[in-house]
Amino acid sequence: MPTTAEKRKTFRKLHESGCFVMPNPWDVGTARYLQHLGFKALATTSAGFAFSRGLPDGAVPRDMMLAHIREIVDTTNVPVNADFEGGFAVEPEGVAESVRLCVETGVAGLSIEDSTGNADEPLYTIDLAAERVRAARRAIDAMNGDTVLTGRAECFIVGRPDLADAIARLKAYSEAGADCLYAPGIRTREEIAAVVAAVAPKPVNLLMSGAGELSVADIEALGVRRISVGGGLARLAWSTVADAAVRLAGGSFEGFAISQPSVNMNAFFREEIARRD
Repeated sequence: MPTTAEKRKTFRKLHESGCFVMPNPWDVGTARYLQHLGFKALATTSAGFAFSRGLPDGAVPRDMMLAHIREIVDTTNVPVNADFEGGFAVEPEGVAESVRLCVETGVAGLSIEDSTGNADEPLYTIDLAAERVRAARRAIDAMNGDTVLTGRAECFIVGRPDLADAIARLKAYSEAGADCLYAPGIRTREEIAAVVAAVAPKPVNLLMSGAGELSVADIEALGVRRISVGGGLARLAWSTVADAAVRLAGGSFEGFAISQPSVNMNAFFREEIARRD
């Protein structure tokens, strides 16, 4: 098992060139399976984990989220980036304390959002949002500074799809100390290229949580360094379960036709146990 320092060094190196896909498991089983497939890094998903606890996204308390992040970190050999929502605080000092606790879990990276959770005012002012990122940066630097900090502009997923505002926010977060920039919800080649150019030479994370015309190669050609899928895999799993359950409630077993045989899953996890031992 690589050390925390080695995982963080590997994670930083991944951001220097090329483009890597960082899928989002929501429990130990999915983390181990994604690692088995050869992905070079993983990321937690706040939505996927919340759904597994019977909660909506954003309703998981900090201590529960920290325990989940630590569990994913401890069960994998690859770097893990934490979807750390808004840092579980409004004021920068609170964000800094939450970030300190998150870094202690052993994550290789974490992200801080600028959404408020308030439908009337869904985004923090750019000044406060940048100060929150700056506080996160200070907290990381006080703990050796090797954890990758991602600044997120949530404009497109809170009903404010203003590219100019998103870019202004990302540039402010870059200046505040973010290592990687992220505007979830941008989709077109033009939007992606504009964000990459605006924050260069710092790396950009792109969310691809649904089907689209762009391939990984297309996205790499646009200059994106990192691709995540957010709650996409978790939603896909829930969609499959929901479809099968609805059919079952109606008296049909057709929804089970695409399920993995137990023997396959048992064999995989036995191999995983043997490999760890």
